[in-house]
Amino acid sequence: MKKTTAPLLSVQDLRVTYATRNGQFHAVDGVSFEVERGETVGLVGESGCGKSTLGKTVMRLLEPSAGHILLDGNDITHTRQARLAPLRRDFQMVFQDPFASLNPRKTIGALLETPLKVHGRRTARERRARMHDIIERVGLPADALQRYPHEFSGGQRQRIGIARALVLRPEMVICDEPVSALDLSIQAQILNLLVDLKRDLGLSYLFISHDLSVVRYFADRVLVMYRGRIVESATHAQLWRMPRHPYTKLLLAAVPVPDPARPRTAPAAAVEDDLQAGSGCPFRLRCAAAQERCGREVPERRTVDQGHTVACHFA
Repeated sequence: MKKTTAPLLSVQDLRVTYATRNGQFHAVDGVSFEVERGETVGLVGESGCGKSTLGKTVMRLLEPSAGHILLDGNDITHTRQARLAPLRRDFQMVFQDPFASLNPRKTIGALLETPLKVHGRRTARERRARMHDIIERVGLPADALQRYPHEFSGGQRQRIGIARALVLRPEMVICDEPVSALDLSIQAQILNLLVDLKRDLGLSYLFISHDLSVVRYFADRVLVMYRGRIVESATHAQLWRMPRHPYTKLLLAAVPVPDPARPRTAPAAAVEDDLQAGSGCPFRLRCAAAQERCGREVPERRTVDQGHTVACHFA
């Protein structure tokens, strides 16, 4: 892919809508953001808010209902899969479940060599050299290429998933909750690995997580998602110094801290209510600061500080 001055990834008013018995469900509802080269953008929110749907739609594993997806200035929103294939060398995905995302019938060598063959990577010797290089980079032994996924632990399997995503040397990697299925000690190892790989290979990440403590460690900029919409966007420092949206404040208050004297605040339970697009702020039934206007108007994202936007009438 020819490099331009455009953002590496630009998502513009993206929508993913499903038809249900109760009408249309907006899994992703007018989302816009950008990822620059060398940047890590964290995407956080509760389970079911649309994070994974957004990531898979950006990868074109799901079809968008409206909006645009631009990869290095090239609009790939409705590009046919056959024409999209060459571009997949430049954007890859690491999936959440390291147990389900690897074919148990194939060796690690076969899993890594397949994308190299599909994308016409030269000779068998050059493919082997690339596989050995990426296996070493992710911290696996050289004999891993002859073994099967069931012979590895969960953390090692996720390293294999990372190796598979990086074997083509992409520029953009979407990480869909890559550490949520792992023990805490293993999570730290995988996060440190991703940081090292970003530095060594010049990667950009869209890092999806429900865990703000993970995103705080990892992201340069953070998007907060609620019911398919981005409700706040800020740099790492801005978000932790002065969160503006009530939902962001609740998420931050719920992050565990090693201080037994500090009271822990849990976010209010989600209200199972079919809030249609024109019925007001989706968060209003859980918001202690909600007012009459919140029931009439859906708040649009507005700038409250340089690089800091929020979708709240009273932020």
